[in-house]
Amino acid sequence: MILFNRGLLLTILLAVLAGAAGAWLAGRHVVQRHQQPSLHAFVHEELALSSEQERRLEVLEQDFAVRRHAREAELRAANAELAAAIQARHEYSPEVQAAVEHFHHAMGELQKETILHVLAMRTVLTPEQAVKFDRRISEALTDQAL
Repeated sequence: MILFNRGLLLTILLAVLAGAAGAWLAGRHVVQRHQQPSLHAFVHEELALSSEQERRLEVLEQDFAVRRHAREAELRAANAELAAAIQARHEYSPEVQAAVEHFHHAMGELQKETILHVLAMRTVLTPEQAVKFDRRISEALTDQAL
C-alpha cells in the first residue's frame, strides 16, 4: 500500500486544479476568437437604433454595470473563501463545500442579473429589431451562431 503524505496530496490537487484552469482558459480563448461580436456590439451596430433608444439603453447598461461588478466581486470573494478552505485542511471539508455552494449561488445570481438585463434591453427595441435580437439571443444560448 502506498502512503501519501499531505504535501504530495496537496501537490497533486494543485496540479489537477492548475491543469483544469489552463484547459478552461485555452478553451475560452479559442471560442472567443471564433465568436460573433458581443451582444452589446450587435445591438449598437446592427439594429439601427434611434437616439432615444441609445439613450435608454445607456441608462440600462450603466445600471447593469453596477450590479454586474457587485456580483463579480461576490464571485471573487467566494473563490478566496474556497482557496482558504482548501489551504486550511487540504480536503473536501464542510468549509470547502460551503465555499463551493457560495460560489455557485453567486454565479447563479450573476446569471439572473444578466437575463433580467437582456430582457430589459428588449423592451427598448421596435418589433422588427426585437425579432433580430431574439434570434441572436437564441443562437447565443444554443450555440448555433452561423
